[in-house]
Amino acid sequence: MATTSYLYKETRLNLEPSSSSYIVDIELPSTSSQTRSSRRPSKSTKGIAKNNTPRATTSAIYYRKHHNFPRGFLWRILEDDTVLSIRTVDICKPKKASDANLVLNFHFQQPIIPTCVAFCDPPDHDALSIFILDTANQMYNIFLRPDSFRKRSFAESGLGDSCKIFQPNAFRGGFKHPYRLVAVNCDQLVATLSDGGHIRLDKNTSHTASQMPWKETFYNAKGWFRSLLGGRGDLDIKAAAAAVHTDLGLNNASFLFTVCLDHRLRIWNLNSGTILEAVDLLNNSARDPQETGKWQLDATQTNLIRIVGDTEGRRLGVTYSPVGPGEFKFWMIESDNGTTIQADDLFPARNFIPNPPLGSDVWTLADFSVAQRSATDEFRMWLLWKNNMAYRVQELTFLLEELVQAWESRWRSVFSDTAIPTAQVSSSSDPTDPTEKWLQLIFFPGRFPRATVEAALGAYEGAIGRHGRTSSRNGQGLAESICSAIASTSSLNKTSSGDMDHEQFRNSSEMQWRKFYRILLELDKPRSEALSLSYESESGMPWVVCADSVSAIRECCELEQICHNPNSTFEGSKEVPALVTSGVNFVEGFSDSMLQICHSVLRPEMFEESSKSDQERLQFVSDKAGFWRQISDEDAAQVTDTLGPNFNLVTTRLYDRVLATFNETWEPSHPTELPLTEFGRKIIVRSVQDLAELQWHICFSQLILLVHMEFEFDSPEDALHNSVEVGVIYRNLLIILRRLELLRWLANTQITTPLPKADKSNSVSGSSPVNSKRQVEEHRVLTALEGNVGHLLELPGLASIHTGAMPSWITNIVADLCAPASNVELQPQYIQCGLLVRDRADLAVELTPFCEQDPFSTYVQGRVYLALKDFRTAATFFKKAAYGMSVPQANPERHSSGLLDETEWNLLFAGLPRYYAHIVALFEHQKAYSFVIDFARLSLQFVTRTTEDADKVRTEIQCRLFSGALATSQFETAHSTVVAMKDRALQHSCLRALLQRMCDNLHNSELVNFTFPGLQTAVDDILAQHCQDTVDVITGVPYHQILYAWRIKRNDYRGAASILLDRIQKLRQLGEGDQVTGDDILDTAVTRQYLMLINVLSCVDPKQAWITIEGQPHPTKSGTNGTPKRRVVTLADIRKEYQDELDRIAAIHNDQFGFAADDEMEIL
Repeated sequence: MATTSYLYKETRLNLEPSSSSYIVDIELPSTSSQTRSSRRPSKSTKGIAKNNTPRATTSAIYYRKHHNFPRGFLWRILEDDTVLSIRTVDICKPKKASDANLVLNFHFQQPIIPTCVAFCDPPDHDALSIFILDTANQMYNIFLRPDSFRKRSFAESGLGDSCKIFQPNAFRGGFKHPYRLVAVNCDQLVATLSDGGHIRLDKNTSHTASQMPWKETFYNAKGWFRSLLGGRGDLDIKAAAAAVHTDLGLNNASFLFTVCLDHRLRIWNLNSGTILEAVDLLNNSARDPQETGKWQLDATQTNLIRIVGDTEGRRLGVTYSPVGPGEFKFWMIESDNGTTIQADDLFPARNFIPNPPLGSDVWTLADFSVAQRSATDEFRMWLLWKNNMAYRVQELTFLLEELVQAWESRWRSVFSDTAIPTAQVSSSSDPTDPTEKWLQLIFFPGRFPRATVEAALGAYEGAIGRHGRTSSRNGQGLAESICSAIASTSSLNKTSSGDMDHEQFRNSSEMQWRKFYRILLELDKPRSEALSLSYESESGMPWVVCADSVSAIRECCELEQICHNPNSTFEGSKEVPALVTSGVNFVEGFSDSMLQICHSVLRPEMFEESSKSDQERLQFVSDKAGFWRQISDEDAAQVTDTLGPNFNLVTTRLYDRVLATFNETWEPSHPTELPLTEFGRKIIVRSVQDLAELQWHICFSQLILLVHMEFEFDSPEDALHNSVEVGVIYRNLLIILRRLELLRWLANTQITTPLPKADKSNSVSGSSPVNSKRQVEEHRVLTALEGNVGHLLELPGLASIHTGAMPSWITNIVADLCAPASNVELQPQYIQCGLLVRDRADLAVELTPFCEQDPFSTYVQGRVYLALKDFRTAATFFKKAAYGMSVPQANPERHSSGLLDETEWNLLFAGLPRYYAHIVALFEHQKAYSFVIDFARLSLQFVTRTTEDADKVRTEIQCRLFSGALATSQFETAHSTVVAMKDRALQHSCLRALLQRMCDNLHNSELVNFTFPGLQTAVDDILAQHCQDTVDVITGVPYHQILYAWRIKRNDYRGAASILLDRIQKLRQLGEGDQVTGDDILDTAVTRQYLMLINVLSCVDPKQAWITIEGQPHPTKSGTNGTPKRRVVTLADIRKEYQDELDRIAAIHNDQFGFAADDEMEIL
């Protein structure tokens, strides 16, 4: 392969679940006398910098054959081979099926033998059967149903009979040593042995307790006698490095293909235990038997044979010999009767040596896969190459008759983005804090798992001498802990002039952030080590399974093909790649500060309406950004060398072709009926992150290049706008950038959502084998894109389309999401509604620039700012949206992501009074009562006779207006509102509340001055009732004085006098009447009240100077109190009582008082 053609691209996914409640740890029993604690090292001996991320040593994907969902299972061996972790990796699911999100971690007492894990799919049960051999030679058979991966309660209830343990007799005492385990079906297993033989294990289906659960049958290539001698466990040269079973589609046929360490392919008949064929792996019969060591295989190389096809009695076998440069051999395997078999070398004269990826690195073929595309004769071959932690994938599609030609020229590669992302260099003019940049980089969704970041933080703290701080940050978030550690290394000092040296502090912090990031990258590298290559033939989906991640391989979209194959042709010419490449190369020379300036200049261009012409806008961008200052003559010459003098290669049609690559929409030819699983949605989100970033970078570079070309001319007639519609292209590029900005925000922003009900833990069993140490969360973390758009993404049924379409479907969905004309409409206002429902107004406000100016969007902006407590801005948006949201509509769309309920919707599009009433309720809920008053007044202003249920609406608004006025002590507004009320019961209730509030807050003068037209009697009655109920007239609310002032104000002197007399009586009852209030001993509270009483009665006609008071009840003959009688008190009586009070006080001060209650004082 002289050149590399990239047709595919990988999408790497973390295996960290969205919620810790998805992880179920299950302890398995053991029949062995050995214990795990006797062999496992103490965790305390591990260094603090050790990466505790669960990296697998062995991992692969198994696909069931007989049942559709769940179909794919990712299994991993973790924690020193003591944990088998299994999860589903299906991309789509049936319409009404629930997600299978649980990760089952089976903890073994003894280490697992990594090569002795086998899966099978029972045809008569919707289940998964797993067989595992451990180092104590115990064989576990775990039977899992789909609900095991859906419901924690199902897993937490215990495995019971679903886990069975059996120890084969052949493995007892070290008689035989298992090397590989192959599941023929759920009732038959084959264990290859280290001595070159194998054991067939047949399940006892008679269910008798006296019989062993498995029948053991020995087969050996070296003869029965040598087989009985056993071995010490050392690998014999005839031991099988790889083994594959097939029945060739024949009934009662069973063949085992083994690639042995002696470089030979052996075909066994499992029914008879005989070897049917034994040929050299490369069909080299002339090899010298004395050179066995030269051709012996490495025992660690296990992926050496694949058998594919679906023709009865016929299969294609592909073997790989890793000896020397490595070579493939293709065999046609045929059998007529199931007892004999023939393996023919299809190309005996050809050497199929794969070409490694280009470059000087040494690449090793680690795995390969071959599959036949159904309904065709085409085969597809995938190769996985490794170089330490790096890997590459290649693909070849071929027909057998064209394999020789295809092998030479049709290889295509998978593009792996090996660029290491980093934060831009900070400067003094940078508006973004460096800490924020680094945190966004580190906590980018799906980039680093939490365990890796925690390990990096521990290593960094150890490097700076902050040992022991890990335990002290339990109550601190991970991001805060990182910032705290970074900040501890830098201090803000002063310069020689005495000013704060902010530049030194910024540089020091930047250096520490980069140090921490390097540690994080080093700890993250082992996670991407490729372990296996998996290919699912029905969907055509290839996967690279890594130590702590998986990579889905999808097709490249048009723009990705152009970018990753810049020297190739597109639509028959190289013009489009030339223009795209020129823009990318042109912008690559910009400094970080210049890129920041360009971004800031383009942002208002994207989001704000402009009254300028296209030419003025281009001129503004050029002048404001000023990137021409950093363009050298060499940079300008590179553009003209590619696009021609005066950019004569650039045309409007060329730009249309480039813009079309951003607008790949997808309309499936078959109806979509398969929703995406959560795992499938993660693939889409991760792919969107990659594609949106690529498209944004290319679109940005094209816009900058367009501005450069527009003003790069020698004479006005050579200007680009004379031959190209520059303005139209500029606006289209801004539309694309705007869409991509929104998509990037959605894909890069994480939100927390409650778990679906089926995923929540409800187990209360005390006998559950589930490890309870793990903290179970009741929420999951998703990206905003998945949370708002994920439910809209579906795939056509695989049965209705040709197989192998999944890689292209994923790309079609992703490209369609990124396209401005996408079938999936991203409406920011509805996304904001969803965020408000989740109490994330801080995120919702970031979407404001993307929102349109329609009434509902404007209304939602008001809701956003209302949630942020920015009431003034919220009020502005609510007023702006008032007309559009109040005009009645026949069938208004009622979609708000749960923000508005039915009652609130009924107030919208129903006239201004009801709209403002709704706004009043919103502000009232936020206790923003000043705005309640404003909008209540607006609502009342628009209530007319033609308003439906006008009285009801008016009454409700008046009630809210009164409440707001009362809460803000705007008593004049409350007074006018109460007076205007027509509902008498409500009016009386509000009046009582108003009087209570004003009296409590001592707004007595305002109360007395209010007119209360038509309500004066009610006011008097309410105050009189308060006076009657008042006992403490000294320290309590002075209702008597208020009522006195009220009656005096309204010339009711006799009424004022009666309330004064009532206060005198209550003062005497309290025993506070003799307290001297001034310098004169006769100046007491009672005497003062008497003077006021005499004065007020003196203001009326002498004939009217009397009042009535209630007398004391008199006892009757029956012993009960009779009805009190009213009596008249005149002004003369009052004066006499006043004089008596003065004499009494004087006598007391002269010690002239009686010794008993009946004694009369002697007044001298």
